[in-house]
Amino acid sequence: MRDMKNVDQVLATVGPRLRALRQQRGITLAALSQLTGVSESTLSRLEGGGRKANLELLLPLAHAYQVPLDELVGAPETGDPRVNLRPVTRGGMTYVPLSRRPGGLHAHKLVITPSAGEPELNIHEGYEWIYVLDGRLRLLLGERSLSLAPGEVAEFDTHVPHWLGPDDDQPVELLVIFGKQGERAHLKAHPA
Repeated sequence: MRDMKNVDQVLATVGPRLRALRQQRGITLAALSQLTGVSESTLSRLEGGGRKANLELLLPLAHAYQVPLDELVGAPETGDPRVNLRPVTRGGMTYVPLSRRPGGLHAHKLVITPSAGEPELNIHEGYEWIYVLDGRLRLLLGERSLSLAPGEVAEFDTHVPHWLGPDDDQPVELLVIFGKQGERAHLKAHPA
């Protein structure tokens, strides 16, 4: 009976989690219904706890939100609980989070695939430190264009217009440390 109590507790959190995810994404019940083929009333009852979650309902929702099914049901994490390695892909860049420190430095492994089109320089709050793991990185930093090879490092204030991408037709892999507060990586040990 103890296991059934745990299942009931997990299922009781699914509705609020689904509602929060929908609201976070700014999707209406009507739009979600069109995306999933699940009626608005069923979605509303599911979010409100009046309908129990099942695979028939959760699979289309996971597909619509582009998240793993375990994220919808709050399944326990596996592996190292200190690191959430769920990759996120946007615009030819795949980010793998390596840290979870809220408000502090954020570490990511970043894989950038070659893409067509002209580089678009961006600016934002913060400071970045980049280490090239594999491939060649092209870094546009203001008026400068740099090519970095594996083992090379760059750090810069993200208020300077910048762009990162492959320097050739091969993907590039990086370690990126980003701090919103303008924190910088400081070298404490120098080679002899």
